[in-house]
Amino acid sequence: MFEPRLALASLSGEADADWARAVASHVGCAFLGGIALDGPTREAAREMVDRERSEFLPADPVAFVDDQLAALADAPVRPAFNVRSATLEPVERAARVCRDHDAILEVNAHCRQDEMCAAGAGESLLRETDRLAEFVETAVSAGATVSVKGRAEVEGVSLPEVARVIESAGGDVFHVDAMDSESIVETVADATDLFVVANNGVRDRESTREYLAYGADAVSVGRPSDDPETLREIRTATDEWFAEEPRP
Repeated sequence: MFEPRLALASLSGEADADWARAVASHVGCAFLGGIALDGPTREAAREMVDRERSEFLPADPVAFVDDQLAALADAPVRPAFNVRSATLEPVERAARVCRDHDAILEVNAHCRQDEMCAAGAGESLLRETDRLAEFVETAVSAGATVSVKGRAEVEGVSLPEVARVIESAGGDVFHVDAMDSESIVETVADATDLFVVANNGVRDRESTREYLAYGADAVSVGRPSDDPETLREIRTATDEWFAEEPRP
């Protein structure tokens, strides 16, 4: 999927091509975004900006995805784009763009902001797995490699079951924000053959090895993504782990 097994996790309104390029030599993948693609999610993003959250709100979001991925064409990193939408058509268009750039299209089932969930995107998709499957199937049919970003500790949601839905829909990657439940990564990794990226609290060698011991195929970092020293330590830990414990 990508090497080294370290990714940058998307930071809404911050994770653009310049952000990824600044530390591309340390990581194997950079998830840009998130980006709101359609009317309902763009309105939700505007409301979030009104209460001082950072969001990307370009005039043409799919063109923005294209431009940002093109800006990483010569960077030594596999690009990805985290997208939020309540409707399928813009996801299909964004997935075609990702396909053309050999980038991963990531369906955001992670955002827990009230506005985004009310729009029918983000975390709400973890509770509505039929809809989540439709988004994954749509992106897969457009020829993209497809990831889903989700989070643990959502009431009434079984992440292993979500993983099985993603796999059945043709997805490739489950990007799991473990919150304070690091061991959930083990149950997800055991549930399917998806490529599992573990996120949350990855800061050093110890936290990296903990997630890899639970069966993660890679780890991702969010807030420390602009710290080369932290990234260097995490990359070394992943390189050492897979040299010692090779996985498919």
